[in-house]
Amino acid sequence: MPNNDASPSPPPPADVAQALVPAVSRLVSTPVSGRDTVSKAGVGKSADAAGKSACATCSARDFLRAKTERRKLSMVTCYDYTFARLLSKSAIDGILVGDSAAMVMHGHASTLSASVEVMRLHTEAVVRGAAGKFVVADMPFLSFRKGLAAGLDAAHVLMTAGANAVKLEGVDGHEDVIQRLVQSGIPVMGHLGMQPQSVHAYGGFRVQGRDDDSARETARQAMALEELGAFAIVLECVPADLARQITEPLRIPTIGIGAGAGCDGQILVLQDLLGMNTDFRPKFARPFLDGARCVLDAVAQFDEAVKAGTFPATEESYS
Repeated sequence: MPNNDASPSPPPPADVAQALVPAVSRLVSTPVSGRDTVSKAGVGKSADAAGKSACATCSARDFLRAKTERRKLSMVTCYDYTFARLLSKSAIDGILVGDSAAMVMHGHASTLSASVEVMRLHTEAVVRGAAGKFVVADMPFLSFRKGLAAGLDAAHVLMTAGANAVKLEGVDGHEDVIQRLVQSGIPVMGHLGMQPQSVHAYGGFRVQGRDDDSARETARQAMALEELGAFAIVLECVPADLARQITEPLRIPTIGIGAGAGCDGQILVLQDLLGMNTDFRPKFARPFLDGARCVLDAVAQFDEAVKAGTFPATEESYS
């Protein structure tokens, strides 16, 4: 559940941009129970100083190294140039251009509406702004299930858009795609547990792995992804104990979202982290900023200034 006591009062609306980097940095530096952690560069420093992650410009190999060094990894989603520029100043280890863009940015009820072309546009925008950050692009619904050639074509579009890696959901039935991508020099991040592209099979967005059979199946799939050459695995909405049991024997890191503190890293949707969604707050999505209030207050101040005739001022006008 959101820990309001752990978050400071939100800043004045004029400081929304300045507040983003510290808000993300609080995600990076938040202590968690369980596995040992190593302090991240920039924690407790200014926003400018916080811009260096522990692996500067990260790569897939750095994710593997973090696992060996028992150093927690932090990731957030991003879909646009403006937020990507701000995130480039943060200590975050990686950015996911998620197919959740279909929901967060376009208002769809699920991720299924994201196409390869939509993901290309969002990936290009993020890469332009995220100077030096490790960017992972989601392979959208069915793009890797139509055969090997189609899967390679989809990955080609995303990688030439500037992504450093691709992420895909599940493993059974597209092992050949994963293996060929890895053999082609494309880093692959897996995604197990609750897989949003399978929402209709689940009957909704539901926690997975609560019964013994599905828990064993998730663990088996994790080992299969490692054997196929994936460099990391997102574990979404699974019991914390299961996530920990899956994480410990793997040589590759797990990135949790709604999977407890036993994963090797954590990821949140940026808009959830910033508290932008007043009517949607999953149990695992702690807001590190009251972003909705900041935005509404800033817009209200603009509206009042316009109607009072105080904006624009002389110094904001051309002669």
